[in-house]
Amino acid sequence: MLPKAALWILGLGLLLRCLVAALLPPGFDEAYYYLYTRHLDWSYFDHPPLVAWTTGLGPVLTGQVSAFSIRLGSLLAYTGSSLLLYLTATRLFSPQAGLITLATISIAPIFWIGFGVLTLPDSPLMVFTAATLWVAAQEFFPAPLAEGKLGVYGAARYRPGPRLALIGLLVGLACLGKYHGLALGFGLVLFCLLSPAHRCALRSGWALLAVVGFLAAFSPVLIWNTQQDWVSFRFQGGRAVPEAGYQLQELGLTVLQEMGYLFPTLGIPLLGLSLAEGGRVGLALVQGRRLTDQELKQLLILACGLPLVLAFTFMGGYRPILPTWPMPGFWVLSLLLGSRWERWPGARQLLAGTAVAVGLLVAVGLAHVRYGLLQDPGGLGLWPVERDPSTQLIDIEQLRRQFQTDPRLAQALAEADFIFTNVYFLGGQIGMALAPLTEKPLTCLDEDLRGFAFWSQPEDWLGKDGLLVTSQLFWQKAGIQAVYGTYFEQIEPVAEVPLRRAGAVAQTFQVYLARQMRQPYPRPYSRLR
Repeated sequence: MLPKAALWILGLGLLLRCLVAALLPPGFDEAYYYLYTRHLDWSYFDHPPLVAWTTGLGPVLTGQVSAFSIRLGSLLAYTGSSLLLYLTATRLFSPQAGLITLATISIAPIFWIGFGVLTLPDSPLMVFTAATLWVAAQEFFPAPLAEGKLGVYGAARYRPGPRLALIGLLVGLACLGKYHGLALGFGLVLFCLLSPAHRCALRSGWALLAVVGFLAAFSPVLIWNTQQDWVSFRFQGGRAVPEAGYQLQELGLTVLQEMGYLFPTLGIPLLGLSLAEGGRVGLALVQGRRLTDQELKQLLILACGLPLVLAFTFMGGYRPILPTWPMPGFWVLSLLLGSRWERWPGARQLLAGTAVAVGLLVAVGLAHVRYGLLQDPGGLGLWPVERDPSTQLIDIEQLRRQFQTDPRLAQALAEADFIFTNVYFLGGQIGMALAPLTEKPLTCLDEDLRGFAFWSQPEDWLGKDGLLVTSQLFWQKAGIQAVYGTYFEQIEPVAEVPLRRAGAVAQTFQVYLARQMRQPYPRPYSRLR
């Protein structure tokens, strides 16, 4: 039975995330993942397949395509992963450590927004990461210690069991969410290698079954990639290759950004504690000292979280990294914060103060993105609308209404055989807006196609009329004929669609009818088909 405090944190967290999910317009990535649901497959160019299922859950259950519906899977998934991490902390340390860990991951904005609101590959990743850690805590530390006793786990106390096979399966499922799951598997192997008491796990028959379970779970990705010349692995691996020299100032900026995403009152202690504990446990291993129970538990957490954090943070010195890349590692390391802060009387006050500060900042940010609170004109006049990047998050319902009420748009949509855009990440927003109005295929004609290159053939559109929907933010009117004129017999302007926020035009979409496609548009990945 969960304590009331845990139930309150889980319940209030879910309610808050539902509110944000309903009001926040869909981001580029989220809308793009909605297109995955229209092209279900073993895997995808950018990511493994589970994000398609978590994104598609809401539209299937509600029958609607909206910002809230595509996030429903993430909302539910994060509640589950939070519960599992709480149970892991309680198993490894204490119920109080579990509550502090649960509060931390429910307050740090990058965690509850990035993993628990937005529909991203991280949502299923965190569910199976937490499930893996929960099972690993029971497998590697089968007997809870008596209170206040510091013992040592010897080979006689640990014997590999069938949970190892389940761990392999869960790691494979984590990799079906995001390739970051491979770092989780690496961390578990690293823990067994560094802990003499658990090294026997790698020599057991259960470890072989764990490998089989991992391969079985991960097989959809492997099957798809074998058919596509391993394009997904090559694409993701290529992003880790340096494109320029290493810059220490960029590394420092990356660290500062990570602390901001986590919120400084949580991020700084979390990073500092992880590095300190990693150094202390590492020194003990170098010295050959036998680790205590507490240190072995810390070693498990460090091995599963710290390498991922260090790798992506280091990468920030030679290329920009996305905010969520190192965050699964920090999420795992929050278990260390729970174990340390359970003995600190000021933990409750710091967490409560941080929650209030984060709540206020999120409220202001959400009010601006949705309603233009700080906008000039229409709001408080602090941020000129033409220089506001938040206008890129469009109100898809407003775009949908324009197509429903403007006879020019409705007629052009009826005449077109397919819909296309010039930027792959616009495709998701357009697809969501038009989802209830038409089932006509949607594609992208550009050099960077991502998944669009695998959802149709270049010849599919020959002799057909296409409806081009684009935004003035990403393309000026003068360039359309120059880019597409040789591929279509005629390109006719249909309408400009202004999208308003706080009474001001935040973004303008442009719609053209491109008649009779004459030749296939070149595709960078077509040789892999």
